[in-house]
Amino acid sequence: MASFSEDALEYHRLGRPGKLEVNGTKPFITRRDLSLAYTPGVAEPCRQIHQHPEDIYEYTIKGNLVAVATNGTAVLGLGNIGPLAGKPVMEGKAILFKRFADIDVFDLEINANDPDQFIATIKSLEPTFGGINLEDIKAPDSFYIEEKLKKAMKIPVFHDDQHGTAIITGAALLNALKVANKSIEKIKIVYCGAGAAAIACARLHLTLGVRPEHLIMCDRKGVIYQGRKEGMNPYKALLATKTKARTLEDALQGADVFIGLSVKGALSGSMLESMAKNPIVFALANPDPEIEYHEAIKIRPDVIIATGRSDYPNQVNNVLGFPFIFRGALDVRATDINETMKIAAVEALVKLTQEEVSHTVLRAYGLKNLSFGREYLIPKPFDHRVLFWVAPAVAKAAIDTGVARKSIDIETYQESLEQRMGMSREIIRYSIQKAQTNPKNIIFSEGNNPKILIACQTLIEEKIANPILIGDLEKINNKIEELGLDLANIAIIDPLKFSEIETYTQTLFTLRQRKGLTLNQAQQNAIEPIIFSLLMLHLGQADGVVAGVSQAYPSIMRSALQIIGTKTDIHHASGVYLMLFKNRVYFFADTTVNIEPTAETLADIAIESANLAKRLDIVPRIAMLSFSNFGSVKHPFCERVKDGIQLVKMKQPDLIIDGEMQADTAVNPIFVKEHYPFSKIKGDANILIFPDLQSGNIAYKLLHELGGAEAVGPILLGMKKPVHILQRGCQINTIINMAAMAVLDAQESNLV
Repeated sequence: MASFSEDALEYHRLGRPGKLEVNGTKPFITRRDLSLAYTPGVAEPCRQIHQHPEDIYEYTIKGNLVAVATNGTAVLGLGNIGPLAGKPVMEGKAILFKRFADIDVFDLEINANDPDQFIATIKSLEPTFGGINLEDIKAPDSFYIEEKLKKAMKIPVFHDDQHGTAIITGAALLNALKVANKSIEKIKIVYCGAGAAAIACARLHLTLGVRPEHLIMCDRKGVIYQGRKEGMNPYKALLATKTKARTLEDALQGADVFIGLSVKGALSGSMLESMAKNPIVFALANPDPEIEYHEAIKIRPDVIIATGRSDYPNQVNNVLGFPFIFRGALDVRATDINETMKIAAVEALVKLTQEEVSHTVLRAYGLKNLSFGREYLIPKPFDHRVLFWVAPAVAKAAIDTGVARKSIDIETYQESLEQRMGMSREIIRYSIQKAQTNPKNIIFSEGNNPKILIACQTLIEEKIANPILIGDLEKINNKIEELGLDLANIAIIDPLKFSEIETYTQTLFTLRQRKGLTLNQAQQNAIEPIIFSLLMLHLGQADGVVAGVSQAYPSIMRSALQIIGTKTDIHHASGVYLMLFKNRVYFFADTTVNIEPTAETLADIAIESANLAKRLDIVPRIAMLSFSNFGSVKHPFCERVKDGIQLVKMKQPDLIIDGEMQADTAVNPIFVKEHYPFSKIKGDANILIFPDLQSGNIAYKLLHELGGAEAVGPILLGMKKPVHILQRGCQINTIINMAAMAVLDAQESNLV
């Protein structure tokens, strides 16, 4: 049986080892490119930077490059495993920077247990980086290292284990106090744990208004009180309290707030019972909190609770902080991340939580409504709006406090952030998250295919879909065992042993008896896995079908049209690929079905592609492509495209659609502004409707292979029920993505 640890190892080992790579950002093809990129051309920016050092931000990556640096002495709950073993964690942190804020990262694993040696190493690298993110360094060394580096360096230095946690808990605390109707100046607050994160939280919470005499911190040896000698360091001593309490149990008597950054089970039920009315509990130990969420609710129904877990409300997750704090600091070339900037991040998170939650966020998390209150104290970790709130707030605070070396217009800056982080980064995650809100029963006709089985493992674990495998029971189980998968409870149906096969046979015969199919042929065909799967879907015994990893697309398509058919208002099925670029997503249609579409077919393709875009919360902007621009060539091919546009306008007049036009006219705003200013889409199309199958198919494959676009699909549109046909030999991720699309289709069908 494949364990999670084996899956994790395979994830890191598969293909190119590790999680990162370095890519060039400029053309590097011709001899001239070489001469510009290196010698002799590179001498020009070198001379410029030598004369004007600040120009390094104009000519190099420095302004968008952060070092994630560690010595591996306190790695992610694993302890002192050293810099070498800590490298996978640092690579993971690098991905989060890139994913959430488009910040490039070099991870630095430094073999230096001596803090001063570590400091000297980082300090010497200042010319390379725009910022330093210290990570997984044991306390109290982490405090000393950060203090020294902040004084010595003129770029931001930020220990996320400390300040990231402090900022997120600070925002959650302010909102929790508002819900509990308590004043921060009056609350009694108790910290369980006295490591880097806990001490940083206490410091920031004092800045936010907590009174020092109302704060008690506990470590493994009990309360940190004034005069205690055992297990102390200078950083703990600064938070020592004058109190008679000596244990966590003593400290929590009548306490308003518990901040746990310790271990599972540290907060007992009796301790929680002893707290004040409307107790605020942040049980942040991972993976298991100091007190289990449902236990806390049962013991104290009035409790306001947050944890570090994603399966409970109010997840305190550092990813809400560090990417966006660095984004704001880098974009104004800040020399520091100071207290004012941290407070600005806190306040931005507080205000965002109290805003109306966007429809996109609700759909992504499968919620009908979500509003500020006990179960919503901080934004969801994957709320895309956090970037647009926190980064500008941090940037403004840097400007206001004089640590910014570049001034920016904040409103313009917000707009630039939205352009920088395009929907393409979100669309796959969004579709999977939406599928997880209401998983559907999805049939896989190739039940013993290894790729299908491995994909099904993920679909079940991630609760994306409920797979149904079609095929020989013994062969499938043998293959599952051979692959070491845990699919003990997966549904498997063998058509040869299916009790309702006569019903399926009769259904098929009824559908096709006047199309040349005999009863004997129906009996033979009904037990074929793909026909059986489509009949199962037709009879309403499942919600969708995914097939084709080892079968020919045209034969499955033919069967799907014969058994499922197209929607009553759409007479033509079509295939769409989502082409994902760094900051843009395009819908390419039709790429798989209609060889020579008529005007009516083109209209159906455009309308269905627009409906898909809307399901993914993208406003459709449709370009009907041709080899001519707006009547520049008179030809039947062009006339067919123009007729298709008119049909779309008749059926859905509100759609933004234009054409016929060439491909560059569809996607080049500057060209359009100069030559075709009347165009309704202004060179900003996101749906490209190709005039025939060969042009669409060629275009998507070339962009995928040579243009660096990720191609997601083919997504089959226009069918009466969810059917998606894979390309033979596709990857496991494609199977998962298409299963998620089938679930989304089924969810949408249930709403109609």
